[in-house]
Formats: sequence, structure tokens, C-alpha cells
Amino acid sequence: MDARVPVFEKWANVMTQESDYDPQRVIEARDRFFLISGCSGSGKSSLLNELARRGYRTVEEPGRQIVKEQLSIGGDALPWSNVEGFIDQVIVRVMHQMIMAARSDTIAFFDRGIVDAVSALERVQLAIPPCYSRALEVYRYNRKVFLSPPWPEIYRTDSERRHSFEDAAKEYAALEEAYPRYGYEIVVLPKLDVAARVDFVMSAIGA
Repeated sequence: MDARVPVFEKWANVMTQESDYDPQRVIEARDRFFLISGCSGSGKSSLLNELARRGYRTVEEPGRQIVKEQLSIGGDALPWSNVEGFIDQVIVRVMHQMIMAARSDTIAFFDRGIVDAVSALERVQLAIPPCYSRALEVYRYNRKVFLSPPWPEIYRTDSERRHSFEDAAKEYAALEEAYPRYGYEIVVLPKLDVAARVDFVMSAIGA
């Protein structure tokens, strides 16, 4: 038997996937989208890795993805050289991640979101374009947002995280102010080992 898929069937599958790319579904899915944000280098990635290990859907931080991509091609959309270009790419990536996650009915945990990107522009006193303000309204998460506080004992810099701990702490303070302003309820993550942190998150969301 010829196991090859006829060309017209392949095309039909592609068209089905494209028609399934529906931003409207993000609105319907927001209650099962949980955001992990907060201070850089404070254990967010470890927390998300443990959630993934336990079988939950997780979405990586868009900013670090974009920095890796830009460095690989010699691009300038980087937070330390072209913050506006970087933020634009971050917001586009976040929207894509949320639309893709909305295809499933499962809980998803995200590492940072649009509020983080907009807050970064606010910190350097740049104007917020109307389309970003609209994105904040449409692309929302569960009202309960988890913030990981500054944790100097585990903070490390690397090729994608070049700012100092002091700058990271200022970023956290700005997010602590921004999230309630945009209609979210902050839940501060305790400084515990990663397994206990995940247990705390699951208890907080009632899972």
C-alpha cells in the first residue's frame, strides 16, 4: 500500500491548520492561561521546567528566544541596543504563543507576557503605541499572576541576561506596580525549592 499522502490532502491539512489560527480563541482561553513573571534570574525557568516535568504545558520566555535569534543572525532587535525593535518582536511572539496555546483546552503556564514588554517601554519613558494598548486588552491571562521576587543568592548573568541584579530588582518593582494597574492580582512566589514552589502554584490555582 502506498502510504504517501496525496498532495491535495496535504494542502487541505495546511489550510485546516491556518483556519485554526484564531486570535478570538485567546479571549475564551484566558482563564486557563497562567503567567509566571517577576525578577530576572529568580528561578522562573526552573519553576516552568518542573511544571513541564509534571506534565503541564509551558511556554518559554519570548525575550530570551528573540535575543538568541538576533545574536545568531547579527540582528539589532536587542534590549541593550534597540529596545523598541526588541519589544515589538516580543509582543508579536507573545500573541503567537497565546493563539497557539488556545488551540488546546489544557492549562498553560507562560514565562512573561505583554505587560512585561510594555512595562519595559514605560521604564525608559517611551510612548506606548495604541496597538500595544489594544494587545493588553485582548491578549490577557488568568487574573491571578505569579511574580517571582528578587533572589540575589541565585541571580546569575549570561549571554542573554546582561543587566545587573540592581537593574533586575528595579524591573521587578515596575512589574509589581504595572500588573495591578492592568487589572491583575499578584501572587508573590515564596523563595522555596522548585518542587515546593510548584506545589504552591498548583494550590493557588486550585489544581
